[in-house]
Amino acid sequence: MKKVIAFFKKETVLTIAWVLAIISAFLVKPSKEYIDYIDFKSLGILWSLMVIMAGLQGMGFFKKIGNALLNKAHNSFQLTLILVFLCFFSSMFITNDVALITFVPFAIYMLEACNREDLLIPVIALQTLAANLGSMLTPIGNPQNLYLYGISGMPIKDFLMLMLPYSALTLVLLLISALFIPNKSAKLLTTEPETGDKLSVPVLAIYGALFIFALLVVSRIVPFYFLVIAVLVVVFFMNKKVLIQIDYALLFTFIGFFIFTGNLGKIPAISTWLSNLVGGREVITGVLASQAISNVPAALLLSEFSDNISDLIVGVNLGGLGTLIASMASLISFKLLAHSHNDKKGKYLGFFTVINVLYLVILIGLNLVIV
Repeated sequence: MKKVIAFFKKETVLTIAWVLAIISAFLVKPSKEYIDYIDFKSLGILWSLMVIMAGLQGMGFFKKIGNALLNKAHNSFQLTLILVFLCFFSSMFITNDVALITFVPFAIYMLEACNREDLLIPVIALQTLAANLGSMLTPIGNPQNLYLYGISGMPIKDFLMLMLPYSALTLVLLLISALFIPNKSAKLLTTEPETGDKLSVPVLAIYGALFIFALLVVSRIVPFYFLVIAVLVVVFFMNKKVLIQIDYALLFTFIGFFIFTGNLGKIPAISTWLSNLVGGREVITGVLASQAISNVPAALLLSEFSDNISDLIVGVNLGGLGTLIASMASLISFKLLAHSHNDKKGKYLGFFTVINVLYLVILIGLNLVIV
């Protein structure tokens, strides 16, 4: 029983997704149509990207980049900028989750080594903002973008231009925020970070080729199933352990919500009500729904009842700001900080919430101006 409770606590969103799916199955009798609910293309691309990123992360590729950049830092301000913008720019390509899993522990290590534990709270909060908001620029930056981009049918150029104003303003906001860190001109008193083992160039080249292949699929140049087969075969023979290291709970969460939202769409009264609620209010409903159920489930739910996917993309991406659960990636940072500095998690939560709400208000203001 304890193991079951522990699982539910760890995988709360997965549990909710399948509870809702099961409840909806009592309202819409299970049939072959359930298969049609599932977007296998989005799941296949997401799985492939997760495997590729797990492989690159496991060989220390991202930390190598971080180490190289940190060798250029001479004071606390430069260190903060590097740690924050590593998350901002890398999340555009390796997803917000991977960026935080990689660079938050890196930041904790560096700040402890520099005797700057006083910067842990602002730096990690800014890293989380950077990862969530940097990732919104590209279709592969986060799961909700990958799914919504896939069903929108829009050209990749249009997607980039849609989110560019918000990413550009975020860049400015992060720079301004970094100016307020205490003792930013203080010299760093630490040795250079360890470089670790040398990277295997052939393995790196293979993962790089798979990533380029994934971009071709996202750009709708190559069918997705070619990518899935290539990743499965290549990684299995190269390092099959990578295949079991990814977050399969996320994939099953998607499936649960696909079934739930698909069934809701089959119930006329509920479908009509949700369509009327969401229609013309995609941005604000995306933001508000994300605060309660996080932005990935919000994207899956609301997309079934809206034809304006562009506004919904903006809504659920901005909706990643606000509460700690608005973006599940934010929980990664919180758990990592609590694990190493449990005494700071209360102050972190307060600071995180205030700065998230501030960024959210500013970016919603930008949306009102653009509209």
